[in-house]
Amino acid sequence: MSINFKSSKAVRTDDTLITKFTYENSLVEKDAQGNLNVTPTAIDYDFKLDLKTPKTGLLLVGLGGNNGTTLVGSILANKSNISFETKEGVVKPNYYGSVTQSSTVKIGVDADGNDVYAPFNSIVPFVNPNDLVVGGWDISKAPLDQAMKRAKVLDVSLQEKLRPYLKDIEPLSSIYYPDFIALNQKERADNVFNTGKGGEVNTNNKWADVEKVRTDIRDFKKQNNLDKVIVLWTANTERYAELIDKVNDTADNLLEAIKNNHEEVAPSTIFAVASILENVPYINGSPQNTFVPGVIELAERYNTFIGGDDFKSGQTKIKSVLAQFLVDAGIRPVSIASYNHLGNNDGYNLSAPKQFRSKEISKQSVVDDIIESNQILYNEENGKKIDHCIVIKYLPAVGDSKVAMDEYYSELMLGGHNKISIHNVCEDSLLATPLIIDLVIITEFLQRVQYKRADESDEKYHDFYAVLTLLSYWLKAPLSKPGFKPINGLNKQRQALENLLRLLVGLPINNELRFEERLQV
Repeated sequence: MSINFKSSKAVRTDDTLITKFTYENSLVEKDAQGNLNVTPTAIDYDFKLDLKTPKTGLLLVGLGGNNGTTLVGSILANKSNISFETKEGVVKPNYYGSVTQSSTVKIGVDADGNDVYAPFNSIVPFVNPNDLVVGGWDISKAPLDQAMKRAKVLDVSLQEKLRPYLKDIEPLSSIYYPDFIALNQKERADNVFNTGKGGEVNTNNKWADVEKVRTDIRDFKKQNNLDKVIVLWTANTERYAELIDKVNDTADNLLEAIKNNHEEVAPSTIFAVASILENVPYINGSPQNTFVPGVIELAERYNTFIGGDDFKSGQTKIKSVLAQFLVDAGIRPVSIASYNHLGNNDGYNLSAPKQFRSKEISKQSVVDDIIESNQILYNEENGKKIDHCIVIKYLPAVGDSKVAMDEYYSELMLGGHNKISIHNVCEDSLLATPLIIDLVIITEFLQRVQYKRADESDEKYHDFYAVLTLLSYWLKAPLSKPGFKPINGLNKQRQALENLLRLLVGLPINNELRFEERLQV
C-alpha cells in the first residue's frame, strides 16, 4: 500500500524525511496549600528520519530454545511461502500477533467522518522480517531442526517442510555460569565456550567471555555483509544479580568487576556489555536484572540502545489493560491473584526458586503506575497498595500451552465487591515470537530517527536516549530512564508508538474528539 501524506510540516529530500513538530504538554506544580497549578508548555522540534532500510542481522541468545527455533521457522515459512496442512485445513504463513506486521493505525477520517486505517508498517519504511539474517548462541549444540522438534511448538507437518532449511544451522557456543540458571539445565549445556582444557566450566575469565562475544558479533556482521546487528536475549531466566556498591553500580566499576571475575556478573550482563562496546542494540527478553546501573551508564556512554525487561505476551498484557480499565472506571482493585502452569523448558527453569523470583518481580510491577495514578482510590486512609500474588508451576504434560488463571477482587461503592475471573490458555512461544519480531523491527527503526530542538543553533541532530522506553508495549517490566517511573498501561504504550509515526509524517497527534460527529456545524 502506498500512502501520500500531504503535510506542510514534513519535507522529503532524497532518502530523508524532515518534519517539524510542536511537543505540547502541561507542567503541574503543587503549592504549599496542596493546590495544583497547571501551565501548558510547548517546545518546537525538528525530526529527521532516514528512509533507507538497512540489511539487518539478529543474534539471539538462546537460538536453540522454543522462542529461537519458532522465530527462525516463522521467518523461513513466510519468506519461502510455506503452507502446511493440519486437521483443520491448510494454514498459510503469516505474522499474526505482530503489531508491526498485522495491526493497523488510524490515519484520519474520510469525507463522511468515518475512521480510516492503514497497516502499521505502511506509515514509514520498516525492515521486513523476511529479510532479517538470524543467528545466535545457545548452550545446547543441537541443530535447529532437532531443537525445533525438541521444543514441540510448531505443527509436525510444518517442521517436516522446514527441516531442509534448518538441519545445517547450529548455534554458536555460548556462556554458561551454572549459578545463574537452574541446575536442571546442566544436561543441555553441551555447547559452552567458557571451559577449561578438561571441558570443565570456567567462570574465572569473564573479560575473555566479553571479547569472545564481541568477536562473534563482528564475524556475524562481516560474514553476512550486514549494515546493522541487533542482539536479543531469549534464553533461560537467570536469578537476580545482587546490586553491590563498587561492583555493578557504575560503568567503570562494572568493567572492573568483569575483569576481576566477580561472582555477581551474570551471562546476560556479559552479552549486554559486549553488545554495547560494539555499539549494537541489546534487548533483554527475560525478567532478570541484566541492566544493573553500571550497564545503563555504559549504554549512555557509548550511546547504544538497550531495552527490557521480559516479554509481555499473555497474562501480564491482559493485566496491563484490565487493571487500567478498572482504575479508570473508578473501581478499586484490592487484590490480584495470578496462577500459571506450563511444561516447556522455560517452566522447567522457573521451577527453581531463585529463577522464579526474577519472574515474580517482573510480573508484580505491571500495575504499580496504574495504582499510583488514582489518589482517590489509593491513599493513606484506604491504603496505597494492592495484594498481588503470583504462582508459577512446572507441569510437563501441557508443554508450550501455558495455562493462566487470574482473579481480580475489587471494591465497589457502598461496600460492594466485584470479582473477575479469567482462564487463559495460550501457546507461549507463538505469542512471544511476534514480540521478538516487533522489538527488533522497532529498535532498528528508532536507530534511523533523530531530532533536535528548533531553537538550537547547532545543526547536529541527536539520537533517542539509550534506554528505549518506546519498546515498553512488548515488555512486562519496562526499563526506564533513571529518575523516571515506567509506564505499564498498554494503551498508553501503544499511543506513544502511534503518535511517533504520525508526527514523523506530519500528521497531528491522534485524538478522539470527533468534532465531525459531535458539533452541529
